[in-house]
Amino acid sequence: MKKKILLMIILCIIGVSCFAQDSTYGKSLEFLQGDGVYESGMMTFLTGLKDSIWSNFDIFITDAKALAAIFMIIFFAIKSYEMMAGDKKLEIMPLLRPFGLAMVILWWGGFAKMVAFPTDLVANETQQMFASEQDNVNQLRFQRADLMKQVADSLYNFQAQTEVAAKESDTWYGKAWDAVTSTVKEGISTVVAPLMELKARLQISIQLLMTQILELAGIWILRIATYIIFMIQIIYSSILIILGPFAVAVSILPAFRDSFSTWVARFVSVNLYSGIAYLIMYLCALMQKYALSSEISKYQELLRPGASGLMTKFAVFAGNGVLSFGEVIVVFFIGAVCMFTVPSISTWIISTSGISSASSAFGRNASMVVMAARKAGGAML
Repeated sequence: MKKKILLMIILCIIGVSCFAQDSTYGKSLEFLQGDGVYESGMMTFLTGLKDSIWSNFDIFITDAKALAAIFMIIFFAIKSYEMMAGDKKLEIMPLLRPFGLAMVILWWGGFAKMVAFPTDLVANETQQMFASEQDNVNQLRFQRADLMKQVADSLYNFQAQTEVAAKESDTWYGKAWDAVTSTVKEGISTVVAPLMELKARLQISIQLLMTQILELAGIWILRIATYIIFMIQIIYSSILIILGPFAVAVSILPAFRDSFSTWVARFVSVNLYSGIAYLIMYLCALMQKYALSSEISKYQELLRPGASGLMTKFAVFAGNGVLSFGEVIVVFFIGAVCMFTVPSISTWIISTSGISSASSAFGRNASMVVMAARKAGGAML
């Protein structure tokens, strides 16, 4: 318990000092939360990781060629026996299929790129849509951060004024208390009590810390959900492209004829993850833009000089517990939930089996890891 209290005090000091001492809060926001809603460095790393793994597509090509040769011998032996037994007549096209599959294995790298080409076009188009909108969101983030700092400074000023007024009222209240009637005493109480209540509400140091923690938690939950989806796409597509030649070789046999078409469907479905993910990120950016614009207008209303009921608005705003209206934080959590729908949406477009169940298993295992880490963290604290 003592460790938790000490940790909260340290976080309060760090959060308040970072927020209050930096004259350009936009720079400190970029340092604390990154250069965007999604860190450009991490997105670049994921793209480079995918290209790096895909360059090793030929690890098992030699083994697949050997299996293909063995399966071709078995296939032609079966066909020859059927024709010799009189069960089937000579057909040229079925006999050419193993040669076509062998050519796919020989030119595996080019074939995989050809299959992934349509999905890459979708990903590039949706990525451009997302990037154009994300620039606007980042500008609004820094504008909102600057307005939030101005509101905090105004709250500090109001807090100082209320403390001075409270001390003066206490001094006067103590001297004149004996000389006033009960009716006047009640009137003074109705004036002093709200003043002291406002003083208590304007204790904003903890509110600044809670605001930063909530926003940082929301944005990192959104980032983690996005990174998980892209990592799943990289892992699944890498396994499919590296071990895919075996699926092609096995499909030579009549009993496993559908393995090649199943591989193609799964490979296309997995490669659609990027395009669908960027599309969802674009839609989430529109929601983030709306939420940021809404909160910016509210901050500007609080900072507008001469506004009616300004003291009351500041008191109500400070009474929320955090220096945020909550819209941006909620949108971050909604975006994280939406990101986990990418595998299901992909199977809507390219119907295939196995991908959704694998994603569900991944999610269950990830939740178990998170629970274990939470228990370990609680034990350490």
